[in-house]
Amino acid sequence: MDRFAAVERALRNAAPDLLLDVVTGALREEYGVERVELRLADYGLTALQMVEEVPFTTEAVFIHDSPQGRAFGAQEPRVESRSADGTATVHLPVTVRGDRMGVLSVTIPAARFELAHMPEMQRVCEALGHEILVAERDTDLYVLARRAVRLTLAAEMQWQLLPGRSVSRPEFQLGAQLEPAYAIYGDNFDWSVSSSHLTLTVTNGMGEGMEAALLTNLVVNALRNARRAGLDLAGQASLADQAVYAQYRGELHASVLLLRFDLATGEVEAVDAGSPRMWRYRGRTVESVDFDAQLPLGMFEETVYVAERLRLEPGDRILVSSDGVYESVSKAGERYGERALARSLSAHRLLPAAQVPQAVLRDLGEYRGALPLEDDALVVCLDWFGR
Repeated sequence: MDRFAAVERALRNAAPDLLLDVVTGALREEYGVERVELRLADYGLTALQMVEEVPFTTEAVFIHDSPQGRAFGAQEPRVESRSADGTATVHLPVTVRGDRMGVLSVTIPAARFELAHMPEMQRVCEALGHEILVAERDTDLYVLARRAVRLTLAAEMQWQLLPGRSVSRPEFQLGAQLEPAYAIYGDNFDWSVSSSHLTLTVTNGMGEGMEAALLTNLVVNALRNARRAGLDLAGQASLADQAVYAQYRGELHASVLLLRFDLATGEVEAVDAGSPRMWRYRGRTVESVDFDAQLPLGMFEETVYVAERLRLEPGDRILVSSDGVYESVSKAGERYGERALARSLSAHRLLPAAQVPQAVLRDLGEYRGALPLEDDALVVCLDWFGR
């Protein structure tokens, strides 16, 4: 049995809260490492926090100003040599199907360090990431490492709904981010990938606090139920519309943009049921993609929805945002979506899709200056490669 297979088998047999202990023991035995640390990215994507039995006892490191953060951002191993104590530390990204989770830092005697071991160690990190996703059903250890401060109850509910923050396939790369990360209310995103299609929904629930969180939970689960029942995109919108109206009788409603991408052809079906909006970056041009506006979900009984179509070309970049982004105003009173959003999308054209939402939200913060964020801000970015 090769070394990777031994580590992978040990991980599969480990208790959910002992994955790091198993990885440490296996790496020590197979590669001679001295120390192993696992840090996970927090909800705000600003820091990498240690996974440890007593949470928050080790100081976090910033993603944008640390060797660990550079490995996380570049999604490539980073080696630190320490000649004084004769060791080398390798920071390895922990990523599963494009979802960037954190960084595993391995300290090893320089005499035993070999670059040839890096691919094997990276495979160990991928196996660890898969096991963390499974283990989170049974332990809070890894969830606690993702929060820098306490979440509001509404934010807790919203983060538990999300499929992840990024995903990669040969046909596309997708990334998304919500702000304020620890106090979000009604904004949400969801996706599902099959062998032939990617379905993406962006939701903006009406109201604030728990009211908005409960409404969005109903919408997201109604859309999932309809999708899993085999309904087409318009049918998914109609079923979710009926569910929301039955619960709130028109007093509350939710704005949703539903998108369904054909992975083979790049054809996109869209149902625009409210405020989330879409921009396309093609070549060097950013343009707003406008659909026929249809009623938000739950506003009236038995609303009929119609899907529209467009086609993506390889190299296209799509950005979807909630009104908390494009309706935000500067101190001069100009809306972010008028010109600044397009400038931000152009400025970050070289970043991978997984990093664009955070970059756009940083630009939004600078654009607003001292003005507080009065609404949830959601950004989703998709790079289309095609087949």
